Amino acid sequence: MATAPVTRDSPDRSHLTGGDRRTVRHQPAAERWEVWTLLLILAMASVLYVWGIDHAGVHPYYSAAVRSMASNWHAFVFGGLDPSGSITLDKIPGALWPQALSVKLFGPYDWAAALPQAIEGVLTVWALHRIVRAWAGAVAGLLAALVLTLTPITVALNRHTIPDTLLVLLLVLAAGSLQKAVSTGKLLPLLVCGTWVGLAFHAKMLQAWLVLPVFAAVYQLAAPGSRLDRAWRLLLAGITALVVSCSWLLLVWATPAADRPYADGTSNNNPFTLVFGYNGLSRFGHDPHALGAVAGTAASRTTGNTGWTMLVNHSVGPQISWLLPLTVLALVLGLLWRTGRPRTDGPRAGFLLWGGWLGVHVVVFSTSNGNHGYYTAVLAPALAALAGGGAALFRAEYRAGGRRRAALPAAVGLTALWTVVIDGPHSRFAPWLLPVVLMLGLCGTVGLWTCGTRSTRRAVHSALAAGLASALLAPAVWATSCLDPRYAGSPMSPLAGPVGPGYLDMRHHRTRTRANALNTPSTRDAALLGYLTAHRSREKYLLATQAAYGAEPLLRATSRPVLVMGGFTGLTPFPTAQQLTTLVSAHRLRYALLTSRRPSTPATVWVKRNCTRVPSRAYGRTSDGSFTLYDCAP
Repeated sequence: MATAPVTRDSPDRSHLTGGDRRTVRHQPAAERWEVWTLLLILAMASVLYVWGIDHAGVHPYYSAAVRSMASNWHAFVFGGLDPSGSITLDKIPGALWPQALSVKLFGPYDWAAALPQAIEGVLTVWALHRIVRAWAGAVAGLLAALVLTLTPITVALNRHTIPDTLLVLLLVLAAGSLQKAVSTGKLLPLLVCGTWVGLAFHAKMLQAWLVLPVFAAVYQLAAPGSRLDRAWRLLLAGITALVVSCSWLLLVWATPAADRPYADGTSNNNPFTLVFGYNGLSRFGHDPHALGAVAGTAASRTTGNTGWTMLVNHSVGPQISWLLPLTVLALVLGLLWRTGRPRTDGPRAGFLLWGGWLGVHVVVFSTSNGNHGYYTAVLAPALAALAGGGAALFRAEYRAGGRRRAALPAAVGLTALWTVVIDGPHSRFAPWLLPVVLMLGLCGTVGLWTCGTRSTRRAVHSALAAGLASALLAPAVWATSCLDPRYAGSPMSPLAGPVGPGYLDMRHHRTRTRANALNTPSTRDAALLGYLTAHRSREKYLLATQAAYGAEPLLRATSRPVLVMGGFTGLTPFPTAQQLTTLVSAHRLRYALLTSRRPSTPATVWVKRNCTRVPSRAYGRTSDGSFTLYDCAP
């Protein structure tokens, strides 16, 4: 039989959370306190994620697709990069569907595109609280929610339009379903878990599957029932995850090529190549053309932020790693102190779940070819859950007395000292921060160490408050820095605080430009749009561009179709030279915009040979720059 999960009525709750066994008469007051605390945390998360959202960082490529998907249901379903749906994104469009619906509902504004991200972030905080509360009690649930809310990379990402926010939410929901499946032994929660993972696949493709080995191992180790029963349930859940994951791919694959966009990143117009080749094997293997993928350019590949020191380097460390020693200590002691418990022990299963989540992502990120700093946002729920569950466990053992009570003051002191490692290279950012954190950490450590069993409750609570403040002050400062435009992060690589390309750009230019704003073209792009509109007849396409690089600002500014030749990298073999000839002859296309920043293809060679170069001054440019406009009228 499975050990009951640590819930409000579990007799084992006082051991893990340190909560007193209250009488029924006192429970309503305790519940009211918990509800109000949770509402305060959710309100804090809402402010951090929504404040100033009208100036949110919109990714230039994704936001162009969002505007297009909001303009046409065909482009919406298939993830068309332009409103006509001629070619797809180089990703699955699932994470952009909420953004496109929001833009369709409210209009083409930056805040409309970013609003779903903020909502997803708040929902993640709420979901994690419920999950950790069911595992480790009320105190642990509230602490986990607070830690997640104040994680700097979480705040930075939830204020941008990058797919990882939806990925994190769906994986947290999957973890909650798995926890319920482990505790009850029922099949339905396990199938729901597989469904959530499948939906997460639509947000970030193969990254969503990283948790599957952990989920399977935890269920097989801790769920009730025979080994064979657990195995066939896992098989059914795995099939569910696979079917849901591949549902969009199957839809695109079954649709005739003439009735859907061309699959970007592929040489064979196969959506499975897009996911498993271009976004899979070609990125992590040695064959850039795996499964028929096109080779990626520097614009489509990430370098840096790798190796076993990734989580503590000067830019990634302050985003995610403030409580890393606390979570590792909680994981080790949580498993060690549960040794000898029944196989179905619920608290131990929780430590295995979140520890496995954390471990598998650290290994993958550390051994990959490169990562954006914001990739680490997926670590935040695991770190928050372990921090909340571990702190509650240490508090319970501290109150119980004995040798284990030393774990709590040790955790407080270790966390304060770790702040020096993470914040030391950035001491000029907030010069007062380190001294205050160390002072609070010292007060908390000494206070908890010296308080005996006969110490007053006020003394213990004061020491606990000092320890909690020392642990959360530094990440809170970095998190709230996102509200300042100087530390809001780059639209393509959001990071909190004085690190990353966004901060460096602000230092050089002093003011934050809104070059990627929806429906607000720059003066240069407005002049080009005016010229094209004035000289356009009845052509289907406003113009053709060489790769997405030249199309992005136009697609953000208008809902008119743009033929993106070569897709994101410029190397996708669509359209062919023959297709261009047909489009021009049928008066469906007249202009083409080429750039020297992307490689030549047969299509661009055809344009240079058969079209007339338009003087740059004719469309409002004082110099040719990297772009050249061609008139292909017969």
